[in-house]
Amino acid sequence: MSTNDNKAQPGNGRLELLWTILPKLPLIAKVVLLHLFGMSEASKYIDLRTDLTVSVIRSMMTPAKPRSIAETQAMSLRDPGVKGKIWVSTASAKVPPEEGIRDALLAAIDGMRAPEDRGKAPSFKIPNIIPVEAEWTGYRAAAGKDEPLPAILEVEKYHEMMKEVKNKTTFLYFHGGAYYLCDPATHRGAVKTLAKLTGGRAYSVRYRLAPQNAFPSALLDALVSYFTLLYPPPGSFHEPVAPGDVVLAGDSAGGNLCLALLQTILELRRQNRKVAWFGEEREVPLPAGLTAFSPWVDLIQTFPSLWKNQKWCYLPPPSLLSEESRAKEDGIWPAKPPRRHLYVDDAYLLHPLASLQLNETWEGAPPIYVSCGWETLADEDKYLVSRLTRDGVTVVFEEYEAMPHVFGVLLPKLAESRRNLDGLTKFAKAVTEDPTKVQSSYTTIRAKTLEEAKIDADKLSPFTDEEVRDMARKKVLGEKGQLAPVPDVPAKL
Repeated sequence: MSTNDNKAQPGNGRLELLWTILPKLPLIAKVVLLHLFGMSEASKYIDLRTDLTVSVIRSMMTPAKPRSIAETQAMSLRDPGVKGKIWVSTASAKVPPEEGIRDALLAAIDGMRAPEDRGKAPSFKIPNIIPVEAEWTGYRAAAGKDEPLPAILEVEKYHEMMKEVKNKTTFLYFHGGAYYLCDPATHRGAVKTLAKLTGGRAYSVRYRLAPQNAFPSALLDALVSYFTLLYPPPGSFHEPVAPGDVVLAGDSAGGNLCLALLQTILELRRQNRKVAWFGEEREVPLPAGLTAFSPWVDLIQTFPSLWKNQKWCYLPPPSLLSEESRAKEDGIWPAKPPRRHLYVDDAYLLHPLASLQLNETWEGAPPIYVSCGWETLADEDKYLVSRLTRDGVTVVFEEYEAMPHVFGVLLPKLAESRRNLDGLTKFAKAVTEDPTKVQSSYTTIRAKTLEEAKIDADKLSPFTDEEVRDMARKKVLGEKGQLAPVPDVPAKL
């Protein structure tokens, strides 16, 4: 099996988009009137276009007639094609002859389990090592707006891209999509911008999607991709990339994945473990840093902003472990054997490589950049930043007034988005040049004016570590401290 199995497919969505928008006309009229007359709170912070975009997307995220998981996933995997000022060279990592990298991941997962569970056989299906596909992405300065890629081999595209790379920064990028949606094809615009603003390049990973491939399949693909950059398998396009040139990056679930990859790396280093990889025992070095747009930290959805910040965001209300909101049954969901979460088996819902707020320590991590808006994930992101700070990690945090989830990717023309991407890429260049010069900072970016105000790091999050653990345990185990049964009909994401 290859990650190409869930590769985005070509599609013409203009007609479908029209039919999707038509039923929203009453909503659009309401938003326009409230905004123009200054009767909505959003009108004080964002322009009409943004208000409309967020409102329409929010309504589409909670359709009156729920779709199946397979249908929703297929819609998200349509490839818009490659044209314009972007280089894309598709590469596929060869499978190593050893199983050392999978063994290392399993050792990290086991080492981070509760002490009483360590050494027990994992209850999840152990994933195979597969040829993980990725898109080398760079900026193509001389291309016209609609100019297609030249009809040359993928390796030739890679070398043409490298002629335009002026900076050593290499993003290892993981797209968002709740672990079951999207693809590198859906995120090419954002990834191209990262390459353009840094003068570097990106390796955007086509990791395996849930629910077909549950935890830790995506994490294994992420670890394989990191090793592929550092220690290229035979026949690879690229030369070895120095770990000090690699910046882990992702948005939403991709932010969760790159943070989980970082914790895996930290755990393997704590275990002083080397990895058998194409005939060599390889070290597990740290990357230069990590950048995350609105990272999804709390996969089990426990923080209050998931409800309180709904008016600023388009994400649906929490329903991942709820019996109140259900997707239609199809060939891929419910899973067999059944589980409550699309991505994680029940026994691992509280594992710190899934629910990142439960990690014991981030000590030893490289510098990390986190941005978020006034979105539903704000509480968990600010708790993460608070915890990183207390663990001695250098953190650059930016909170953007009135902005929704992953606004920098979703609304690239906004001034706030340009400021977001500028801050992220400056951080990435700095950590690959000299990470010791990067200093922690915590900033609010005001809506419209982009004025900056410092945030007191000690007041970032009101939640103690014990409160966070209690919220997670109660959500998963219930008041009696027992794993809740799998509902007869699974929850809709």
